[in-house]
Amino acid sequence: MGPPVLVVVVVVVVVVVVVVVVVHVVVIVLVVVVHVLVVLVVVVMTVLVVVVVVVVVVVVVVVVVVVVVVVVVSVVVVVVAAAAAVVF
Repeated sequence: MGPPVLVVVVVVVVVVVVVVVVVHVVVIVLVVVVHVLVVLVVVVMTVLVVVVVVVVVVVVVVVVVVVVVVVVVSVVVVVVAAAAAVVF
């Protein structure tokens, strides 16, 4: 093996090693990015679900309170009207 062949072999080996290292780094970066995105999506979905549940609970509580108030006022009006009719 003369020096030119040795130089070619060394250059090829160096290029192959550099390419393998770069590919590994790119793959690792992509895996990290995908994991971060998945975590972000899970967090955002969890927050959205919690917000929706809270909004639904608040709406249900408000509706129940309004219905109870309407029923109580109606009963009071009927009782007062009946009492007034009896008195007069």
